[in-house]
Amino acid sequence: MQQQGITGGINASFVALDAQQQVIGYRLSFAAGQWQPDQWCSQTLWPVDAAKMAYFKSVGVSQTQRGKGIASALLNTSVAALRRQGAAAGLAHIWRESPGNAAQRYFSNAGATLVKVHPQRWRHLSETVGYQCPVCGALCNCSAAEMVLLFPEAKHHV
Repeated sequence: MQQQGITGGINASFVALDAQQQVIGYRLSFAAGQWQPDQWCSQTLWPVDAAKMAYFKSVGVSQTQRGKGIASALLNTSVAALRRQGAAAGLAHIWRESPGNAAQRYFSNAGATLVKVHPQRWRHLSETVGYQCPVCGALCNCSAAEMVLLFPEAKHHV
């Protein structure tokens, strides 16, 4: 998966380290054209062509480091790399049942807009590969918010 974030020698996936060089967070992002839209992708509703759409696969920050802006910094760094790769926007399927729906609030605060809600988005993973949902258990009924973050235009220097 990490290779899906690299194109043109530019890597769009990152880790955050603390002062002791311990991993405290990560952002896994896929370059435009290096991921496959599936049935939970509403391409006709996207504001950019699929060829220019990157994918935000996953993010995590250690519990002791949350609330310090690490996830936002990782997202901003990833967006900058994806723009350099030629992407115009990034798509994510946000876990709506995260505690307090924090994941959707975080992505909305970053400027992303809701495209569509997909009920039982991860149920097939429970049924096919044994995914254990932290909320539902063995059979996931959680929904996903399909969200798009448009990337800011690059500033041109004269």
